[in-house]
Amino acid sequence: MTIFGFNTDVQHEGTVYHVQSEARQQELLLQTMVFVKGQCMAKRVRSYAQMSLQSGFSEQAMHELLKAQHKAGLDAVQAGRMEIDLGTGSEVQDVGGDGLALKWTRLSPENLGESLIFYVQVLDGGLPVNGSRIAVFPCTPAGDEAMTHATSDSEGKAAVPVPLTENVASDSAVLIQATHEGKSATRKFKFRK
Repeated sequence: MTIFGFNTDVQHEGTVYHVQSEARQQELLLQTMVFVKGQCMAKRVRSYAQMSLQSGFSEQAMHELLKAQHKAGLDAVQAGRMEIDLGTGSEVQDVGGDGLALKWTRLSPENLGESLIFYVQVLDGGLPVNGSRIAVFPCTPAGDEAMTHATSDSEGKAAVPVPLTENVASDSAVLIQATHEGKSATRKFKFRK
């Protein structure tokens, strides 16, 4: 697998910023970081997990998404809006996302044999989302049907049971999607066998 990315130096008000973007294909994430003298000043991480489930989605399409994200990073630095437009990367939203973020908090410590429990939190603009519907899909496209569902509580948290099917066990990963009021966030979560 080839690591694909962009590196560009851009100057703003006498300071040289290094903007670096790369596709983290194992996690289905696009990451853009802005450095000054080797120190990371801003970071944006976006998930393309939901798009990867669409038929016809290709590596070339992922490259175009990364190219657009890199350009947005350059534009943010040149406009002096780096912290506002890029942020710190603490919440991962979908590419083209609208505020909803899905955060993994922990995996069940006990071995339940035929299933695992993922503990996640759903946020919208940094605030917990009550009543978000959470669905789990295998990473290998096997149709649009979710394997299991859960609902977030008043703290935005949910315990999501994940059946250890043959596909899930062989991938050691699942896609978890949260939806709420027309918004969605999808992330790939990996686990150890």
